[in-house]
Amino acid sequence: MIKLPAIALRGMTILPGMIAHFDISREKSLKAVEASMNENQQIYLVTQKDVEIDNPGLDELYQVGIIAEIKQVIKMQNNIVRVLAEGKCRAGIFSFTEKKEYLEAEIEILEDTQEELTQEEKTAMRRSIRESFNQYAKLHGKIAPEAVKQANSYDSVEKLIKYVSNMIPVSYADKQRMLEADSLSERYEVLLAILLREMDVMAVQKEFQEKVKKRIDKNQKDYILREQMSVIREELGETNTQSDADGYLEETEKLDAPEEVKERLKKEIQRFKNINSNSSESTVSRGYIETLLELPWDKTSVDNNDLDHAEEILNEDHYGLEKVKERMLEFLAVRNLTSKGESPIICLVGPPGTGKTSIARSVAKALNKEYVRICLGGVRDEAEIRGHRRTYVGAMPGRIVNGLRTAGVKNPLMLLDEIDKVSSDYKGDTSAALLEVLDSEQNSKFRDHYVELPVDLSEVLFIATANSMQDIPKPLLDRMELIEVTSYMENEKFHIATEHLLPKQLEKNGIKPKQLTISDEAMIKIIRSYTKEAGVRGLERKLGEICRKAAREIYQNKKRKINVTEKNLTKFLGKEKYNQEEKNETDEIGIVRGLAWTSVGGTTLETEVNIMPGKGEVKLTGKMGDVMKESAAAAISCVRSLSDKYNIDKDFFQEHDIHIHIPEGAVPKDGPSAGITMATAVLSAVTETPVKADVAMTGEITLRGRVLPIGGLKEKLLAAKTAGMKTVCIPTKNEKDLDEISSEIKDGLKIVLVDKLEQVLTVALVR
Repeated sequence: MIKLPAIALRGMTILPGMIAHFDISREKSLKAVEASMNENQQIYLVTQKDVEIDNPGLDELYQVGIIAEIKQVIKMQNNIVRVLAEGKCRAGIFSFTEKKEYLEAEIEILEDTQEELTQEEKTAMRRSIRESFNQYAKLHGKIAPEAVKQANSYDSVEKLIKYVSNMIPVSYADKQRMLEADSLSERYEVLLAILLREMDVMAVQKEFQEKVKKRIDKNQKDYILREQMSVIREELGETNTQSDADGYLEETEKLDAPEEVKERLKKEIQRFKNINSNSSESTVSRGYIETLLELPWDKTSVDNNDLDHAEEILNEDHYGLEKVKERMLEFLAVRNLTSKGESPIICLVGPPGTGKTSIARSVAKALNKEYVRICLGGVRDEAEIRGHRRTYVGAMPGRIVNGLRTAGVKNPLMLLDEIDKVSSDYKGDTSAALLEVLDSEQNSKFRDHYVELPVDLSEVLFIATANSMQDIPKPLLDRMELIEVTSYMENEKFHIATEHLLPKQLEKNGIKPKQLTISDEAMIKIIRSYTKEAGVRGLERKLGEICRKAAREIYQNKKRKINVTEKNLTKFLGKEKYNQEEKNETDEIGIVRGLAWTSVGGTTLETEVNIMPGKGEVKLTGKMGDVMKESAAAAISCVRSLSDKYNIDKDFFQEHDIHIHIPEGAVPKDGPSAGITMATAVLSAVTETPVKADVAMTGEITLRGRVLPIGGLKEKLLAAKTAGMKTVCIPTKNEKDLDEISSEIKDGLKIVLVDKLEQVLTVALVR
């Protein structure tokens, strides 16, 4: 009996005369190698029956192993040691002595059973092994010619068997059988059986490859593997019972959808089964089936019906916007009373940066709805809405159906952003395609060209956003409920900045609230002198700029606290960019302050008129649009009709030229609300009567001097108040709009309602 350090090998058997390397990482194995190197470098290697076992016992090991001599030990990465060893002789294991550090095996060297073989028998064995090995090497193709030549050079059958056993790449179980063979004839039988079996396997494999080559095209390399699998299954009589089609059928049975949808799916799946999997038609069919399976036909989410919760979230996320909040809460209350899921189609109209998109996100959060945003800006292909027909290559569903698929439920909140910016071309009218989507009487059976089945959109809460109501096509406008999101007043911007924008920017830039403070005076100055907008997007950018500069000071200069005041604001934002529009200091002839609405809010528009000797020509400058030029012509005609009343010489207009100019000539100006402004300025210049500096006005004029109503009244009054005006003339027909304007704007303004130009002149001209 011999006692040696032992290592259990996983998935590997070493034969006598074989030099091989193996990796070890188990602590006991490392200690065993260390013990062997300290003594005579001999170690006992035995193979595990099951490679998954970490600490095998005697029963989990083969009974025959090998005594090996360690040639080299190399330390690798991750605590792995690579051992190079040479097999010396076979040995049987009797017991394990499990020391603290490593395993020690009690073994006995196994001698070969003595046989009396004749020379003829040995020659026959040698020839059989040589011929089989030569044939095996040809079929295998990766055995080196030198190895074959070396095998043919052996005269001893014992050496030949040992050499060939070590050369052929077979499993550890086969090598274990060779190791356990205790006589020359038994080793010969085992080796010959392995060689013959491997040759049969390679012959069958070659036959499969030849069959496959007949079926495939030379360029379809990826097709080879699939066909090999197919031929193997055919030969074995096996079929793939769980194909993609069967999986789709299972999903169809589980799908919560109308029977019409399930029938269409089953029909399409049956068609998919019969299509060649490599054809492009198969890909199209697969995409269609998966789209139908992913759509939420009858799957809905449970909405939050708590009005107090919804009101709390809306107030928390947005300051002001009372009309919008009120409308959302009304919708929720009506739905709770009627228990119906029908949703209104709401369109939020207002200047950029006023929070239209974020309102929709807050409403989704308040109602616990899935939120999907679809941006329509620049969309001009009808197929973007209705989907492509499946006859086209690369066909896909429209944005509406894709939005439903993304949401995963049939009752999400779907935001149609920038609906006023959809366009049309030769591919169809996008706004016309939206008519069915936004019509509550039709959208319960919306048909997408790709899906080809009615999709229910009646439970979707649609919220659209637009900057200008004039740019929305009238049929589309008729299907939506308009809610105006007007410009923010200075105090509203102040509250939004301090309560929402500043905390958001502080968090975004990694600054704690105690590290940066902005005084109220500085915040008002930022609003007045560094931004000029209806919304708060530019204001947020300015606060972000301050936060970034503060972040650098805190990090680089180790400042603990930074205070931004009105005095040091220029250090953070530079020089003031905008001057506050103010009224003229003195009453002047031919200069009148009009009011205008722009995409970024209201503004005052100074109109100047000059009279010169000439031939009755009218000159208009200041980059006026067509509508404004027509207003100027109507204003001059109206003033001429009032010549007698204001003692204007009959030949005055034939002997003088009139020049109407609106300053800031590079800025385009247009719109139907400057009529009374230009008429007043012309009459003032003609009669040389000064106009009161603190009077502003807005309204369109007719040839007979009637004053027509205008839009954007809130923004215009806000602009007048900001400029320091005391009196504002507005059309009488706009009186109804005054109720919706907060008293904060109206306080300090004398609002005069006018029907005719004479009333305007009475208020505006200095008598």
